[in-house]
Amino acid sequence: MKIVGVGCGPLLLTGQAEQIIRTARSLYGSKRAIDLVSRHIPEDCTVTVITDFKALDGLPDDAVLLSTGDPMLAGLGYLRGEIVPGISSLQVAAARLRVPLDRIVPVIAHGKGHNQAIAQTCDELARGRIVFLLPDPRFDLSLLYRAIRSTGSLFTVAVCEDLGYPEERIATGSGETIPYPSGRLYSLMIGDF
Repeated sequence: MKIVGVGCGPLLLTGQAEQIIRTARSLYGSKRAIDLVSRHIPEDCTVTVITDFKALDGLPDDAVLLSTGDPMLAGLGYLRGEIVPGISSLQVAAARLRVPLDRIVPVIAHGKGHNQAIAQTCDELARGRIVFLLPDPRFDLSLLYRAIRSTGSLFTVAVCEDLGYPEERIATGSGETIPYPSGRLYSLMIGDF
């Protein structure tokens, strides 16, 4: 099986990923991932929208499994198979904000303990690192912002929405003007940048 990163938005597909998709005979992915690469899928390819991400280990050896962004950043890279990297939201956010990747620590809060992600964010900020936070839709930003303020750390927040899409929006603020997302598909860059 090949686990192929399709990028975090349109036109962020690598040449290697495109080549694999163009020759796929059976392709699996979320609706969003399939939509991102639909123009590259061959007509004779069987396409299956995944609704149960717990049953992916049973896919055939010749399957191409799409992962939005990069499989190794909150993606499907934990599965067996060859990993084909994609352009992640972390890479796009770092480029847009001109933050070197070696200063960034990713914190994933997808379907995990949000309190743990908040504590990790505060710890990394105290170390002088910049945090790239990938939250799920239920993540409580007010709780995060209160926790960071309680540490006394000075910080800037960039809310990065719909990265790579035409409606991309990045709002930056600090202190009392900390931004909140207006949509569902977002990430945060937090720290001194």
